[in-house]
Amino acid sequence: MADIICVIGNKGGTGKTTLSHMLCQGMGLLGQRSVCVLTDTYREPLDPAGRRYLVADARTREALGKVVDKVRSLKAWMGVIDGGGNRTEMDRKLYSVADLVLLPFRDSHEDIRTVVRDLEMFPRAYAIPTQWPTNIWQREAADKTVLDLLAPYGDRLLEPVATLSATKLLLQKNIPGGLPSPLGNACRSVARQVLDLLQITIDDSFAVDSVSAPAANMAALARPASALAA
Repeated sequence: MADIICVIGNKGGTGKTTLSHMLCQGMGLLGQRSVCVLTDTYREPLDPAGRRYLVADARTREALGKVVDKVRSLKAWMGVIDGGGNRTEMDRKLYSVADLVLLPFRDSHEDIRTVVRDLEMFPRAYAIPTQWPTNIWQREAADKTVLDLLAPYGDRLLEPVATLSATKLLLQKNIPGGLPSPLGNACRSVARQVLDLLQITIDDSFAVDSVSAPAANMAALARPASALAA
């Protein structure tokens, strides 16, 4: 049976969609099969061609229920649901079906205040800093802010996902043919964090290069695609 990971949070602009696609891309690079599920009605579905994961359109409640049921029926798969922002009731629904919940937040006091409220609302959720500064001085200041304001939630705080301009490539409707290695490394890193939380052992011998995917591996990842088409 598949695991369901939901990326939610009341504030918009925290990187939920980017994190969802990075997570699925990283899982693909680590040999895990996954599907990225769109629920944000303000976004359009992305083309699955060339990706290391499937995509599913679940922008209505009926479609979401069907996709969750389909994903649950697939053995050894991961369903990553991009929850969108400013939708408390949708967040509550996704929280109720999730095996793991992620609350991304950026380096701002507003983001941190919001994620504190979300951590209180969703006691099984983990907060994850996203688009985190790479400049050493900015990084130290951001880390200090987190230490000061999120200290009570230290055991529910994941390692930051650093700012990387190449992440926008994953959000293009048609993904480019050759993604840069730093993007692949970043995607693998966030996927490893999540797989560790789910206590899923990674077979590193299957891990593939971030630049080009062997056709056989891509075929293996896409085999159950028809299960999500209905």
